[in-house]
Amino acid sequence: MLTYTLILFAIAAVGGLILAAHVLRGKFAPWALSVLHALLGAAGLILLLVMVLQGSASQRVLAGFVLLLIAALGGFFLASFHLRKKLPPKAVVIVHASVAVIGFLTLLSLAI
Repeated sequence: MLTYTLILFAIAAVGGLILAAHVLRGKFAPWALSVLHALLGAAGLILLLVMVLQGSASQRVLAGFVLLLIAALGGFFLASFHLRKKLPPKAVVIVHASVAVIGFLTLLSLAI
């Protein structure tokens, strides 16, 4: 299940790079890509939650889950700017991406 989770988050990360590039250039990110990014991230979080609730998850899986959950909360905050037709602060985009990457790498360390 970890492999599928990593694949979902990797695809979401590619979309996240495109979204971040838009915002860092002072442009609105495409809404459809934002939704796809969120859905892929949510699916990954659900798979992680299943792993945690089954009781077989290691401490690193739990740590990755918590980090990615924090990143998801940051994503909701970023989406709120989009809904208000305002560009989000670039610092928030960078923090959101950084926390997500750290969470992803935490999980990836289990697979390699």
